[in-house]
Amino acid sequence: MSSESTDKQTEAQAKAKASIFDGWNAPPNLVTYSRIVLVVIFLVLDVMAGEWGADNTTLRWVAAVLFIIAASTDKIDGWMARKYNQVTEMGKLMDPIADKLLTCGAMIVCSVFGELGWWVTILFLIREIGITVMRFFVMERPGGKVIAAAWPGKLKTVFQCVGLSMLLLPIWTFETGASTPLWLTAYYFLTYTIIYVALVLCLYSGGVYLYNTFVAPKKAEQ
Repeated sequence: MSSESTDKQTEAQAKAKASIFDGWNAPPNLVTYSRIVLVVIFLVLDVMAGEWGADNTTLRWVAAVLFIIAASTDKIDGWMARKYNQVTEMGKLMDPIADKLLTCGAMIVCSVFGELGWWVTILFLIREIGITVMRFFVMERPGGKVIAAAWPGKLKTVFQCVGLSMLLLPIWTFETGASTPLWLTAYYFLTYTIIYVALVLCLYSGGVYLYNTFVAPKKAEQ
């Protein structure tokens, strides 16, 4: 291979890596950044509220509302990116990271407070951290591009956010009797069922991502 060809290849690789920063300040990405800020505020308020919000019910309500707002903005930046043709490599990378910071942060706090089993949170963390590291690995490869989340991962996020929103809302404050009412038992049964469905989708979507990253490209080359 000539030196000129080598230089062109090196330049092409440099451009491919630099492309991650193209459009970093696009409006959809700014929405994503704002969601990360909301995550920090939410986590602080949630911790201050205490277990099930018993220390400060008002803060727990506010934290739950902020979680719902932050989760909802995921649809806004995605819609903006598609509508105005501002889909960027930075957005593909930061959007799922913002989601993971929000959901994983919430799950860790819930587990610390005993509101959610650690085994559920740990399985989520293994998958989420593993896939995030894998994204960076793929991005660093020559000509590597960030692979956007597939539909199972997006569906997982929906179930996860709905389940965590229900768990974070201090619905127990509406209980007035001495014994736990049937409606409250049914509410939390549905809440944990949704979270468990999200866990199944989480593990499945992780397998899909690994397949699309390593197996599918090799089959395409054959």
